[in-house]
Amino acid sequence: MTIRTYSELITLPTFEERFRYLKLSGVVGQETFGFDRYLNQLFYQSKEWREIRDKVIIRDNGCDLGISDREIFGKILIHHMNPINKTDILTRSDLLLNPEYLICTYKNTHDAIHYGDENLLIKGPIVRTLHDTCPWKH
Repeated sequence: MTIRTYSELITLPTFEERFRYLKLSGVVGQETFGFDRYLNQLFYQSKEWREIRDKVIIRDNGCDLGISDREIFGKILIHHMNPINKTDILTRSDLLLNPEYLICTYKNTHDAIHYGDENLLIKGPIVRTLHDTCPWKH
C-alpha cells in the first residue's frame, strides 16, 4: 500500500490532480469497522482529535484539498489520506493524528475520494471566451 502524504499532495497544483492522488475507489457500504464502529466514534469525539482537526483546518485555511480558491462554506471534514482501521485506533498509529496524513475536504469531495465518483465533485465555473457562442456545449 502506498502511503499518501500532505507534503506530496501540496506539490500537485490543481484540485483535479489532488483528487486523483487521493482517490480510493471503494464501494458504498463496504465494511470498515463493522461491529467495532464504536471505537471509530469514540476516537472522533476525543480531545486529541478535536485539537488536531482544528490545526489542520487552520493549516489548510478551511479549503477543499488545501486549494486556496476552494473555500468550504459549511461543515469541514478532515480526511485521513490513508484509510484507518480498528488496529490503527487501538495502537494509536501515526496515521491517526499526524497532520502529514490529514487534509480538509468538503463532504462531496470526501465521498468522491472514497467511492471514486467524480460526478460528486463540485465543478468550478466555465471560463467563457470572446466569440464563444455555444455555452451549452461545454
